[in-house]
Amino acid sequence: MEYISVAIDGPAGAGKSSVSKAAAKKLGFVYIDTGAMYRSVALYAAENGIDAASEQDKLISELNNIDIEIRYFDDAQHVFLNGRDVSEEIRGSEISAGASAVAVIPAVRKKLVALQQEMAKKHSVIMDGRDICSYVLPKAQIKIFLTASVDSRAERRYKEMTEKGIECDFETLKKEIEARDKNDSERAEAPLRQAPDAVLLDTTELSFDESVKAVLKLVEEV
Repeated sequence: MEYISVAIDGPAGAGKSSVSKAAAKKLGFVYIDTGAMYRSVALYAAENGIDAASEQDKLISELNNIDIEIRYFDDAQHVFLNGRDVSEEIRGSEISAGASAVAVIPAVRKKLVALQQEMAKKHSVIMDGRDICSYVLPKAQIKIFLTASVDSRAERRYKEMTEKGIECDFETLKKEIEARDKNDSERAEAPLRQAPDAVLLDTTELSFDESVKAVLKLVEEV
């Protein structure tokens, strides 16, 4: 049986995770949220007093103590860090910023990429992140660069957080997104950019359902 891989790249807050998750469910594919894996490493660092930006060697020395597992139950993805469900904890703004910091560490990327590639060998998958098309799954049959304007991404993030009862400031969220864009696009290790063979999908003017349908259309065309 030939498994199908759908690789989706794009900047923070573009809706990659929610769109990928919904598309995977409709297709019967396994959804792999690579960002959640980096967030889990960031959470481990934060909980153990490690500054990922300035104490990379210390974090690298702890990698063998970090076990990340993605499980599916109750019709949802759950992320486990060393046996603990951290699905909600990894979504905070502080951990989002930390994820960008740990993602530039080659040793961290090597550990997580190997795990992600192994998953794609065993299932038809939709995998989203920053460099899936060019680095993690370079032979994926479908490659998409999913993006949206900074204002649109900040608005979506603001709505998501306020609906969960989390206090936040729109301008602060916008600045955080801009900072992550800069960090992700300028990093030396696998910077964020659209792969030459990836299809550009700008969701600024699209609803969630329209975004999902656009991804499904691209998969059906292969």
